[in-house]
Amino acid sequence: MPRSNRSRRAKVHGDEEGSADIERMMTGSRTLEWRRGHDWNVQPITANQATKDYVCPGCSLPVTAGTAHLVAWRADGVLGDASDLAARRHWHIHCWRIGLS
Repeated sequence: MPRSNRSRRAKVHGDEEGSADIERMMTGSRTLEWRRGHDWNVQPITANQATKDYVCPGCSLPVTAGTAHLVAWRADGVLGDASDLAARRHWHIHCWRIGLS
C-alpha cells in the first residue's frame, strides 16, 4: 500500500487559530525577565524559525528573515495573555540585552 504524504494533524479553524498561536508562543524556551519595571516573556527565535522581516523597536533597523532574534511581550499586562501576545515585538538580541528603547 502506498504511503500518504498528507499531514495527519488536525487543521485549526476560526477562534482556535488564535488560541493555537498563544499556546505555541507560551511554550518552548521562553523565559521571564524583569525589564523597565515590568515582567517580560522572552522567547528566542532561531534563524531557521525566522521567516519574516520585522523592525526592531530598540534600534528601528530591520530584523531580516533568517536572522536569529528574540520575541518579547509583557507578562503582567492587565488585559490578559491574548492582548499581551498581540503586542509582542521582535528584537535584535543585542538591542534587547543592552536595554535600548
